Amino acid sequence: LYFIMPDLPSARRMMDDLLLARIEERHIHFLARRGMAMDGLHEANHLQKSDLVHGAQVGLALGALLGVVLGAVVVMTTATQDRWQIPIVLGAGLAGAIFGAWVASMVGSAVPNSRLKQFESAIADGRILVMADVPQYRVNEVRESLGARHPEAEDRGVDPHIPAFP
Repeated sequence: LYFIMPDLPSARRMMDDLLLARIEERHIHFLARRGMAMDGLHEANHLQKSDLVHGAQVGLALGALLGVVLGAVVVMTTATQDRWQIPIVLGAGLAGAIFGAWVASMVGSAVPNSRLKQFESAIADGRILVMADVPQYRVNEVRESLGARHPEAEDRGVDPHIPAFP
């Protein structure tokens, strides 16, 4: 769930209400502009602030694909025994996947999270983004409860890219 809170006191009240709704603190994250005091709030970590995970996923897929292609080119251009052709292609694919995930995750860690781009202007204006990981079967219940208790909150919906929370 995503909510935009106008100030720190209302964000703290939102945190209290989420805890009362039995959402664990480790599933509640806050993001504000750099330098803003976040006392009493569970600040978003580096994985949530950056595109590290997305970069690693893309790098893994592209690295594996390019590794397999490179392995196939090596097998086709060199005289290798038949029994080594498949291991060479698979090994090159594995090496490419590992290398691609590593390089792309390094790049992704330096880039802001692309999923949070829609909240940049609100954060720059001094408001606070609340991200709560809520089990799928409780999403509507928690949204309605928080909407009733926090009329100042701007409900920004649910992230459809995240798999269902256990």
